[in-house]
Amino acid sequence: MIKTLGKELKEYKLVSVLTPLCMIGEVAAEMIIPKLMGKIVDNGIYGENMAYIFRVGVMMLLIALFGLAAGLGGAYYGSKASTGLAKNLRKAMFDNIQTFSFSNIDKFSTSGLVTRLTTDVTNIQNAYMMLLRMAMRAPATVIGAMIMSFMINPKLATIYLVAVGVLAAFMVIIMSKATVYFKEVFEKYDELNESVQENVSAIRVVKAYVREDYENDKFKKAAGNIYNMFVRAEMNVIKMGPMMTATVYVCILLISWVGAHMIVAGSLTTGELMGLLAYCMNILMSMMFLAIIFVMLTMAQASGKRIAEVLEETPDITNKPDAVTAVPDGSISFEHVNFAYNTTSEEPVLKDINIDIKSGETIGIIGGTGSAKSSLVNLISRLYDVTEGAVKVGGIDVRDYDMETLRDQVSVVLQKNVLFSGTIIENLRWGDKNATKEDCIRACKMACADEFIERMPDGYDTYIEQGGANVSGGQRQRLCIARALLKKPKILILDDSTSAVDTATDAKIRKAFAEEIPGTTKLIIAQRIASVQECDRIIVMDDGQISGFGTHKELLENNTIYREVYESQTGGANADFDKQA
Repeated sequence: MIKTLGKELKEYKLVSVLTPLCMIGEVAAEMIIPKLMGKIVDNGIYGENMAYIFRVGVMMLLIALFGLAAGLGGAYYGSKASTGLAKNLRKAMFDNIQTFSFSNIDKFSTSGLVTRLTTDVTNIQNAYMMLLRMAMRAPATVIGAMIMSFMINPKLATIYLVAVGVLAAFMVIIMSKATVYFKEVFEKYDELNESVQENVSAIRVVKAYVREDYENDKFKKAAGNIYNMFVRAEMNVIKMGPMMTATVYVCILLISWVGAHMIVAGSLTTGELMGLLAYCMNILMSMMFLAIIFVMLTMAQASGKRIAEVLEETPDITNKPDAVTAVPDGSISFEHVNFAYNTTSEEPVLKDINIDIKSGETIGIIGGTGSAKSSLVNLISRLYDVTEGAVKVGGIDVRDYDMETLRDQVSVVLQKNVLFSGTIIENLRWGDKNATKEDCIRACKMACADEFIERMPDGYDTYIEQGGANVSGGQRQRLCIARALLKKPKILILDDSTSAVDTATDAKIRKAFAEEIPGTTKLIIAQRIASVQECDRIIVMDDGQISGFGTHKELLENNTIYREVYESQTGGANADFDKQA
């Protein structure tokens, strides 16, 4: 974990070294000043030597200024190092997430990834700042003050040694109990983020079903779990305060009492006693800082492991060293393909799929819910890899292609249509960042999106809210189709992407495809037979297998499922894909 996180220091390694050096400088200044203060009392005040007081006072002022400069330097460099590490961690995680296949993403919940990118990184940032500054300053102060105390009077310094030992033992006991709760609290953060995410993204459904009270209770429960965990942890941690305070006062009383007797006996001076008391406060306050550091490092350890999981996650789908960088044509072949989302599944989702699709063909795909229609087309653009067999595009196994090359030529409009915040034309240019406005208009005409865009006040410069919340489902689908067309792909896959448009518009889109992109292989997943009956051929899916593959006429004659559903949709019988007649 430490090695993984440490790699992200990169350009901030120098400031990470300078920070503890500055802190050591600040500690050195703080250690010298009490010693000089004692000399002023013993030699200056009692000796009535004003010149000595002035000389040592100026020296103390210069040392104090040096300590101030070192402290400011430590704060500056520490801030730069910790925020820089946080920046690099977020970027590294985000970059690695972009390489994940769908199977990799399935391992992490969306809310879990959000927590890792925000809360967990913030914990690492704060802990690293404390590690560079206080984790160097506190031990250095304890060691320095202890050395200076033993130099003044070993007998009195032994009191510090005993106190430090007691506090250290007490601290280890308390922190070991608190650690358990801090490790669990971040799982509760995932639940909280999930609650917020679901509520905000589905706010229309929440309001439509009047479920605000339910969602409030759900959020309250998630927030309460975090509260309870932190309270349990803090209840252990706060015990440190009274223990520290009691130890400080006991040390002061013992040093004052023993020291007073030693002054009377002539074995200790007043100035030396003042120095010992100052070092006492330095030592015990540093121990308190060490306790805080221990808490932060405990939290950071849990966060660090979660961040390292994302950084160390290896994409299941990668490019071969000699990957093919050109797609010859849009032909598609499935050769004895079996596929399962989980390798431990007893039964595959797709079973022994064998089909050949010619380049430029228009293929319809129909089937009941859960018949694996989407799973079939996801293999073409290599969003998942087959478990057995091979999927070929242009006669080449998709696993042999450079993924960017393949996905540039296989344009997919997924079942769940997603638009991003920005203008309409900015969303369209996801398909081709160099597309002109004329290119965008042409694509929108093919997708029948131009008619509603022109009615908007700002036309193609109309702002789309996150997720396309300010456009209808049908409008969102047509914009996503236009965006896919701008890629000028060799294969176009529409995964139930016209379900929210009316029948007439659906027909217009299919006609535009036939006339404008005849050379593109088109795969159309639909629930309406009317949407696919004009296709060159139609695939009928049933429970992960191909029940039929042929023209509309052939399937009516030879495929029972297709015929029954056709009759159902045209009023001839009572059937659909999910319930056979």
